[in-house]
Amino acid sequence: MKVTVENKKGLNKDLKILIDKETMNSYMDEKYEEIKETVNLKGFRPGKVPKEVLKRQFGKAVFGEVLDKVLKDTSTKALEENKIKPAGQPKLDLKIYGEDKELEYVLSVTELPKVDIKSLENIKFDQYIVKIDDSETDKRIKEIAKNQPNFKDTNPETKAKEGDLVALDYIATVDGKEFKGNEGKNTQLTLGKDLFLKGFDKQLIGVKKDDEKLVEAILPENFPEKELVNKKAKFNCKILNVKQSEEVKIDDNFAKNLGAKDLKDLKSLISRQINDEYKNSLDQLSKNQIIKEIEKIKVDELPENLVDEEVKILSQGMSDEEAKKNKKTFEEKAKTRIKTGLILNEFGEKNQIKVSEVEIQNEVQKQLRMMPGQEKMVMDFYQKNPSAVASLRGTVYEQKILNLIKEKGKANKKEISKSEAEKILKAAHDHNHDQEKKDNKQKSEVKTAKEKKPSTKTLKSKPAAKKTKKVSKK
Repeated sequence: MKVTVENKKGLNKDLKILIDKETMNSYMDEKYEEIKETVNLKGFRPGKVPKEVLKRQFGKAVFGEVLDKVLKDTSTKALEENKIKPAGQPKLDLKIYGEDKELEYVLSVTELPKVDIKSLENIKFDQYIVKIDDSETDKRIKEIAKNQPNFKDTNPETKAKEGDLVALDYIATVDGKEFKGNEGKNTQLTLGKDLFLKGFDKQLIGVKKDDEKLVEAILPENFPEKELVNKKAKFNCKILNVKQSEEVKIDDNFAKNLGAKDLKDLKSLISRQINDEYKNSLDQLSKNQIIKEIEKIKVDELPENLVDEEVKILSQGMSDEEAKKNKKTFEEKAKTRIKTGLILNEFGEKNQIKVSEVEIQNEVQKQLRMMPGQEKMVMDFYQKNPSAVASLRGTVYEQKILNLIKEKGKANKKEISKSEAEKILKAAHDHNHDQEKKDNKQKSEVKTAKEKKPSTKTLKSKPAAKKTKKVSKK
């Protein structure tokens, strides 16, 4: 194989590739030997059909398969030997080809630019460390204790009030008739929470142990017996016990009940928990800073075909007039996205970052935990949409790259309080919200312009550009 690089115009190159006749014939002979073992022709034993007969019978089909294989193998090899990483699919132009001939073709390719990633090793960003005051930890522990009520038995004559725990047996009827599920044994209600049936709790205020009480309530919309929905039910209640809540004592025993070694250990765990609540969001701010720094890195030339594809995505759904009006803005956005992607990919390749199937499954499992009750729907979505899995892989790949850049970069560590963390995150949220409103306004203006535009048979409609899906190379 002979390769000559021609017409070097920036990132655009033409590779003239020549495969001599002897090499092409050897590919053909190899293919004939392969099919000879499987061909059955009348008058010949399996595996004994002469090559001349095979050529007459299958020559064109064999040459077509061989040509496809040679073009694929040699074009890939030519790019690798010349250390060219193509930006998009190269164009191929056959010059000389045919049976018992040499093969000559030209591969027109746009090359990915060389990008300098040395500066990423010293990239600067803010890394926030939230210092949790003891008062914040104590406040959280008190909230936990408040939500872990401790009830104690009372004097049999004590009347129930709001906040007390009432245990009761009941038998319910509707229109004097019993129904499925109308009995309850040792049902426990904390008065005032109204968790059983609306208005049920209030009617138990003032009852005491061994009392009998008739309570009326409307059966709700989600009641299992549909014919009884919204009907008034009467509950004959037998009060078993009334317990009053007492303040939970925050001590080592309390901490042990929550899984800690002692109270000191519990405070440490709670402090870490509060910190973790802010860590992910603050880490994302650090990564956003890194992205902004990457956007400042200069790249002399970007592949025009990739920029054009990105512009098509940004202007998708717009009229030709609106797309033209916003072309400059879209081109700048497209160039920024392409450049950032190229730099991150180069860093990922240089540091041999890869995404394993286990990591993909872990990410899917994380999403399943975030959507309880919809696990099957999520799993079906990924099983039926390979592009969604590819997109997920790309997201994990990018996060691994950014994590490594953070490790290698120069962090400006800032110790901040919980309230300062909340202010920083609110400011970031407000900024993102304003940007989102700005983008939505632009989309709305485009939509309005489209609706106002007259529709006539003389207007030529241009098909919308197909949405290009970015897929990680890894």
